[in-house]
Amino acid sequence: MIPIKVVSGDAKPAPRSPAASALQYLQPGALNLAALPPLSLYIHYPWCVRKCPYCDFNSHEAKGELPEEEYLAAVRLDLEQSLPLIWGRKIYTIFIGGGTPSLMSAKGLDRLMSDLRSLLPLDGDCEITMEANPGTFEAEKFRSYRESGINRLSIGIQSFNAQHLKALGRIHDDGEARRAVEIAHANFDNFNLDLMYALPTQTLAEAKQDLDTALSFAPPHLSLYHLTMEPNTVFAKYPPALPDDDASADMQDMIAQAMPAAGYEHYEVSAYAQPGRKARHNLNYWEFGDYLGIGAGAHSKISFPHRVLRQARFKQPKSFMEAALKGNPVQEEYEIAREDMGFEFMLNALRLTGGFEPNLFGERTGMGINAIEKQLNAAEAKGLIYRDHKLIKPTELGMRFLNDLQQMFL
Repeated sequence: MIPIKVVSGDAKPAPRSPAASALQYLQPGALNLAALPPLSLYIHYPWCVRKCPYCDFNSHEAKGELPEEEYLAAVRLDLEQSLPLIWGRKIYTIFIGGGTPSLMSAKGLDRLMSDLRSLLPLDGDCEITMEANPGTFEAEKFRSYRESGINRLSIGIQSFNAQHLKALGRIHDDGEARRAVEIAHANFDNFNLDLMYALPTQTLAEAKQDLDTALSFAPPHLSLYHLTMEPNTVFAKYPPALPDDDASADMQDMIAQAMPAAGYEHYEVSAYAQPGRKARHNLNYWEFGDYLGIGAGAHSKISFPHRVLRQARFKQPKSFMEAALKGNPVQEEYEIAREDMGFEFMLNALRLTGGFEPNLFGERTGMGINAIEKQLNAAEAKGLIYRDHKLIKPTELGMRFLNDLQQMFL
């Protein structure tokens, strides 16, 4: 995640008029972007049935009836107020994340999609992904989601093992996990399964069984995550018994062998895809493209000819809705400093196993590649990257020590 400085105390920015926004960010600045990058849209739905003990995302347990209509009205206001920052730009991908967006009613999702189509120019081949958790799967509702325009699902399976699902605090069991994939298969030709490994008490054989089960469904895309203890989570406060480093490494080696054999390309740290099925929304993040984030706690990165802007919305749903009604749900907003641009680009692009073309650095940062020449030389000398005039990419050693490699560009 890109660090976002949060305004301290109760300070709230004053609402800006659309004209003021446009004037402020179109002024001359420290960068010189020849063209603006592709633009994606992220929409955050902040509620879930129960907060998982490992989760550090902006999610809030649903208590009683959700204020769906009020929240979707606030999301529309947020989008309307953001339009001056993206005038004339087409949306190439949309991702509805959470929380658990599949808690949204079919009627609510249809309303949201109608609002997006009426306010934004969507690319004719726009990838529209929605996150869904197995405990919320209803066949009829997901058929309705597809009819509303969702063309890709991302399903939070995490494990097909009942014991491990319970340890992770998931609300679904192994049977519901399998049924969710079957419903996805019946209604969508493009979907992702999230799977975690190095789970509490998990053995190599159990990790392999989870992976084999996932592969038996032939999902177009798989995201395989090592369980980590994130700050400010229940697991951070009360750590469970996890596999040791050697056992975790064995699981990683097993995955590295199994996925290519099954026909999947490992194209990003945690992402594997069948041919033609890479996650276009996530690729735009990793290639330092732009994204407008709307909804509670959503982050944005928006480029202008001479600057790159970051924003963060108010995290608490109630605060976000109140701020949207007052005219400005943005809690934090700042320009990325020129001296930080190289690190921000490399933090994302180095996650791509196939690397990137050197020209992409200039296109997305407005600076020449010589701005990070010293760091590139040092990383190359340590065997952490390969580079020539057409390509810069992390080596196998660089991927293994990715955090250290990224830190070199600070």
